[in-house]
Amino acid sequence: MARLKVTLKKSAIGAPKDHKATVAALGLRKLNAVRYHNDLPQVMGMINKVRYMLEVEEEG
Repeated sequence: MARLKVTLKKSAIGAPKDHKATVAALGLRKLNAVRYHNDLPQVMGMINKVRYMLEVEEEG
């Protein structure tokens, strides 16, 4: 299963409440925080919702 490296690149200040909750659910608390997630449909849906705040790289 592929792994995704998810980095928070833009602050969630001023974002809608549900976007802030999605970022928190991904485990991202501070700018430039990095978390690794499995490439699952549920995770991809969360990432797509707040893609404008994230940088996503696929780990081999």
